[in-house]
Amino acid sequence: MTRASLDKQPHEVAAMFDDVAAKYDLTNDVLSLGQARLWRKAVAQAVGARPAERILDLAAGTATSSQPFAAAGAYVVPCDFSLGMLREGKRRHPHMPFTAGDATKLPFADGVFDAVTISFGLRNVHDTDSALAELLRVTRPGGRVVICEFSHPTWAPFRTVYSEYLMRALPPVATAVSSNPDAYVYLAESIRAWPDQPALAARLQKAGWSEVAWRDLTGGIVALHRGRKPAEPVNP
Repeated sequence: MTRASLDKQPHEVAAMFDDVAAKYDLTNDVLSLGQARLWRKAVAQAVGARPAERILDLAAGTATSSQPFAAAGAYVVPCDFSLGMLREGKRRHPHMPFTAGDATKLPFADGVFDAVTISFGLRNVHDTDSALAELLRVTRPGGRVVICEFSHPTWAPFRTVYSEYLMRALPPVATAVSSNPDAYVYLAESIRAWPDQPALAARLQKAGWSEVAWRDLTGGIVALHRGRKPAEPVNP
C-alpha cells in the first residue's frame, strides 16, 4: 500500500493512484455521496467543448472526465502521470489517445489546445504554479482553462461539519470500498491544506491567465475556476 505525503513527491502520488486505479471512479462516487457525477457535468458545461476543438484533459485518470468532450465532437487527449490509471483507462476506452505526462513538464507543443482542464488533480501536483504556467503554454491565445478542485465551504458551520467528515468519516468509508484506504487519508489531508477560492484565483492570474473567475459547487466543497489566455496583440 502506498500513501503520498503532503510534500507531494511525484513518484509517491503516482504510485498511490496506480494502487487505486481499478476502483477509483466507484470509490469517488461513494465518498462524494453521488456528487462527483454532478461535478463532472458542471465541468463539461464550463468547458463547453465544440466539434473539432482540441482539448487537454489533465489528470484524466481513466478518462471518465474526458467522455463528455469526446461526445461533443472534440478531439480530447486524456493525460495523466499514473501509468496504472492510464492502463485502466485504455482497457475501458481503447480508442482514446491516452498520454503519460507530468503537469509541470507537459509533452505538448506551445499553443496546441483550444481548452485545457484538470479535475481534482491540481491539488496533487508538487508545483502548482509551474503546472498553471504549463497549462497556459500549451493553450492557444484566446483559449480557456477550467479547473475543478476541492475547496473551502463558504458557510462556517457547514465548513466545520465538512472538516469533521473528511478526517473522521472518510477513512472508514474508504476502507470499505477502496483497495488503498491510506490514499484517502492523504486525500482528506490534502483537501484541508489546499488554498481557498480567492487564493487559487490569484495564482491563476499570477501565471498569466486573464478573466479569472470561480463558481462554488455544493456550498464550496468544490470550486470551478475559469480563465482565458490573453490573445496575442495585433501587429499594426
